[in-house]
Amino acid sequence: MLGAFIKVLLYTDLATGGWWERIPSEFRILFTLINFLFNLAIMSGFLYIAGRLVVGKKRATYTDAFVIALLGTIFESACFLFIPWRIIALLLSIIIWLALIKNFYETGWLGSMAVAILAVLLFLIISLILAIAFAIVEVILERWLFLLMFQS
Repeated sequence: MLGAFIKVLLYTDLATGGWWERIPSEFRILFTLINFLFNLAIMSGFLYIAGRLVVGKKRATYTDAFVIALLGTIFESACFLFIPWRIIALLLSIIIWLALIKNFYETGWLGSMAVAILAVLLFLIISLILAIAFAIVEVILERWLFLLMFQS
């Protein structure tokens, strides 16, 4: 779901180049497969945590979260691949994601929206924490290397 927003905002037309063109053509399929598996693992975890918090332990299993992430990613990719208008593809993929959450977690539309919003918020919070941690480590390493270079 978050991937759909990023695709619309950052990559308005993938066919004309950009970051995709910098990947050697022989590695594009491998890159796509690794990206798909990574996104699947990450989204499954966030959907599982959000589902457990919103609908409870009995209705939210990791298997359901994995299937939601798998089907959602496939349908989202199909929407962006076959629908030329990005905003329509985005809206359709959001509806598909919500319908998958609603079906697998056996909740209503509001419950599925709550799960989706919580999953996105959890993702953003953890991403922010990791970004801050990596920035701190980068500053520490730069200062440490600077000191090592000029002490000798």
